[in-house]
Amino acid sequence: MLTEQLFEYPSAAVLIAEIESTYREESRLMARRMASIGDLLSRRTEEAEGVDPDPGYAVITGFARTCAEVGAAMNMAPMAASRLVSQAEALDTRLPMIAELLEDADIDWPSAQLIITRTELVEDHLIEQVDRRLAARLIEWSSWSRRRLINTVDKLVREIDPEAAKERRESAEKRRYVSTTARPDGTAELHGRISATAAAAFEQRISQLAMSVCAKDSRTVDQRRADAVLAVSESRGLPCDCGRPECPARGADDADNGPRTVINVIAGEQTVTGESDDPGYLEGFGVIDADQVREFADTAAAVRLIEPPSVTEEQATRYQPSAEVARWVRLRDLTCRFPGCDRPVARCDIDHTTPFNHANPTAGGLTVPWGLADYCRQHHRLKTFHGGPGGWQDEQLADGTIVWTSPTGRTYRTTPGGAELFPQMRPACAAPAARKASRARDKAARIRRIRNKLREQRPINAALRYRERARRREIDLRKWRNRSRKYLLLFKGGRPSTSPFCPWINEPLEPEELPPDWEPPPPPPPLPDGEPPF
Repeated sequence: MLTEQLFEYPSAAVLIAEIESTYREESRLMARRMASIGDLLSRRTEEAEGVDPDPGYAVITGFARTCAEVGAAMNMAPMAASRLVSQAEALDTRLPMIAELLEDADIDWPSAQLIITRTELVEDHLIEQVDRRLAARLIEWSSWSRRRLINTVDKLVREIDPEAAKERRESAEKRRYVSTTARPDGTAELHGRISATAAAAFEQRISQLAMSVCAKDSRTVDQRRADAVLAVSESRGLPCDCGRPECPARGADDADNGPRTVINVIAGEQTVTGESDDPGYLEGFGVIDADQVREFADTAAAVRLIEPPSVTEEQATRYQPSAEVARWVRLRDLTCRFPGCDRPVARCDIDHTTPFNHANPTAGGLTVPWGLADYCRQHHRLKTFHGGPGGWQDEQLADGTIVWTSPTGRTYRTTPGGAELFPQMRPACAAPAARKASRARDKAARIRRIRNKLREQRPINAALRYRERARRREIDLRKWRNRSRKYLLLFKGGRPSTSPFCPWINEPLEPEELPPDWEPPPPPPPLPDGEPPF
């Protein structure tokens, strides 16, 4: 009983209070982050606008500069960084009252995102009304659902700016896309936004293929629909898996004369031969297991050995890389090499880390694998037009690692994706050179050099000290003699002294500063050993 009381969980009220507290802290942190991004955007925009009043095609806007720095600092893909900067700009310039609610933790970040998205097409001269009226309603609510917030925002938009709702429908049509996302279980998710016409045609074709097999097919309807996507991409029918020779859908897998797709798979040689179960990499998808690698290898049109290409002197001084070098660089990098960017190499440019010298190709920027890297068009332009001092700078190491330096001096390191997955793609380490001397002997030699130098410097330092002491003593003696001459003039009124002990007192005043070239008399020679000094 005592043990149960000692380890009793906190009360539900305490747990709920902690959840609410952390929930509100999250909102406040997001408000601080968005405010900082908005301030950085304003700063970079002012810098970009002050560079050149007519930059032409080479302009790197303040928005692009901010997206690059935010993406690198937060390790975000370019689209995600661009979306975050746009949201920060909207809170800063269009929805300041919503930003205040977020800062006070009266709303959460998902709600703020929803408001930003559904009001992005409202005219600038009308957004202030939406911001004010929406903030007034939210501050009155103690809780709300996502649907309630959507309905409220849409209603205000339709009341204040009905043309924005119409434009949103038209804008959605322009934002058509299709993408795939790799999952860790060997499958992928298909996402997209297409027109209603295309969706209807795709749905009809998928449904026809899914229902074209016989009743003995072992797959569910959902599984057949998923398999039909590949059949559509290869312009063929969906084969039935019943295995019966009399199946009416047996010949449905005959391929049409449609376009073929080239798929690149990277794997170790032992994985392909079945001696290893190390995973491989499917370009455009991600990591796949060894069985999938071997399935691709069995039906592959060609299998190539990947190894660092040899480059001739003529190829190294040519601007365009050879096909072998380009293939190696793309398979080594796999994605854009900018921090946080994950755009595949199929949509990237091969760029020289050190700019190619068109006037004198042998002077630098050689076209060699360790001097090339893949950058998406956005970051390629950023490096080209916003590089150098005050911009982004990159340095490629021998193993393909690229060290980036941001405009604020922060450094980021990106390693090639292919070398991360397949260590054999890294360059071999050089054999260590044999040392000709041991560390103990090196230390002893260093100590001897220091002692010899001190021994040579010792008499020089002693002479300098003797000279400085002699100069100070000579100046003190001159001051004392001048003071004595002044006393003689005071007490005797200019009559000369007849004392035999200081005949120098009748001489004129001496200068109390020594010339730079004044040297003291040489020191007396040392006395023989055993002789007294008197």
